[in-house]
Amino acid sequence: MLEKYYIRPSTIDRIHESWIASTVEQYVGWMAERRYTDRSVSRRIPIVLSFGEFAKAQGANEVKNLPDHVEPFVQAWIGEHARRRSGRRRKQIGNEVRNPIRQMLKLAVSGYIGRGRPHKPDNPFERQAPGLLKYLTEEKGLRQRSIYQYQFSLRQFATYLECIGIDDLAKLSPTVLSGFIAEYAPPRVSWSTVRNACGVLRVFLRYLHREGVLAKDLSSLVEFPQSYRHAGVPRSISWEQVEKVLAGIDRRSTSGKRDYAMMLLLATYGLRAAEVATLTLDDIDWRNELLKIRDRKAGNTTTYPLSAAVGAAIIEYLKNGRPATTCREVFMRCCAPHAPIGSAAVVSRAAHFIRKAGISVPRAGSHVLRHSCVQRLLNANFPLKHIGDYVGHRSASSTPIYGKIAVEQLREVALGNGEDVL
Repeated sequence: MLEKYYIRPSTIDRIHESWIASTVEQYVGWMAERRYTDRSVSRRIPIVLSFGEFAKAQGANEVKNLPDHVEPFVQAWIGEHARRRSGRRRKQIGNEVRNPIRQMLKLAVSGYIGRGRPHKPDNPFERQAPGLLKYLTEEKGLRQRSIYQYQFSLRQFATYLECIGIDDLAKLSPTVLSGFIAEYAPPRVSWSTVRNACGVLRVFLRYLHREGVLAKDLSSLVEFPQSYRHAGVPRSISWEQVEKVLAGIDRRSTSGKRDYAMMLLLATYGLRAAEVATLTLDDIDWRNELLKIRDRKAGNTTTYPLSAAVGAAIIEYLKNGRPATTCREVFMRCCAPHAPIGSAAVVSRAAHFIRKAGISVPRAGSHVLRHSCVQRLLNANFPLKHIGDYVGHRSASSTPIYGKIAVEQLREVALGNGEDVL
């Protein structure tokens, strides 16, 4: 296995002479199975070998003793190789050294977990409200996705209480609650996020009162922020700007081939990020030139004619960019371990290319291209019902708000009596 990464026999011999040689070879085999690049593997091997020698010098003589020496080795490595670097860069180098060692120890040492990232508690108020999650699941009947939203808002509230020095929920007061809403208000977060947080907080306060943690039900004191329906303007850019975004993608790289195909899908069909991420090879009917989007937000399936440009971009990615894998999802991560790309990554890539094109929009992301697709259909005078069906709106009331971006038609209304437009 080592011969794949090193040409000189003397280098391989030095690795075999290490007292953790078998552990290193096991780790190399693990990386090869997950299609780590040759460069990535060859960069990790010297780190784990140096770690083995460091641990031996500190008295380790068995593999099971290695976990005790991870952090001392990382700090020694930083002191030797990154002494004059900034604090941020030192931390980054520490992670680059620590991660391959942890990966190797998870394979070699039974039960080893490592420090890893700090685990966020499922229930940040476990000490005083231990039955909260059970209440949300069994009594309120919330689905797991809704539970995640509750956990996010409750963690924000717990962080706020910690910042102001409140560790007892019985000390909650109207002043504390209003302070949290003010701290959490726009422009820091969107109006919808604040609204959801208020709803979660009201449910939480009612639960605390029911359980006797609070002497009085404070839920009625949490007022939802004022907002007007359809007050916002859909995020869209002109089609010329969309073309500029697409032109800014370097299609010579494997990631560029993938990103170009994903951005074309977003802009051409107005898909959501999750719909692009979950697209499978079985959803493309090459013989009949059809594209099927399953399990949409509205609960339906939409079939589109496969655009020649989109089809060509996907074929180019499948032939020359997609890693070898048994997964049926079309779009994969470029770096090992190879796995289907997530919806958050689709949003992130769209935001990256929009900013790269020098286009300034509120909350850059995949929905900008979705809204731009709708704007193009509006400019082509498609009926709103057809547009809603095309982009997969769950409710017919979701589509009329895009009338705000029908600029040319609105200009005609402003300049004339508007009867022809209406």
